[in-house]
Amino acid sequence: MNVTRVSVDLTTDGSGAAEGYTPIVNGLLDRIRYVKADFADGVDFTVTLEDTGETLWAEENVNAAAVRAPRQATHTTAGAAALYAGSGVAVLDRIAVAGRIKVVVASGGAAKTGAIWVEVV
Repeated sequence: MNVTRVSVDLTTDGSGAAEGYTPIVNGLLDRIRYVKADFADGVDFTVTLEDTGETLWAEENVNAAAVRAPRQATHTTAGAAALYAGSGVAVLDRIAVAGRIKVVVASGGAAKTGAIWVEVV
């Protein structure tokens, strides 16, 4: 399995906000890693696909470095939710990404830094 990791280094403005983009990536999203430098505790992240706006990760009030492995619900060819037979729990799978990924930070503190690593297989 080939893993591609790209990094988005972010520095907030005076209001604690920042925005950045990955280079173009193609594959299945494996994980998103927040590498804390000195963003304020309680930082908010919204990570989306640039072209479609599809949310890959959205979390508020993050205080420490974190790793997230977002997955999405799958569906049958008829459009119905795919469920594990016995329990009725949704079947989840990696999210296909093609293009740039947008990272938005809020409440990060004025002139603070941090990074987001995106890993795609």
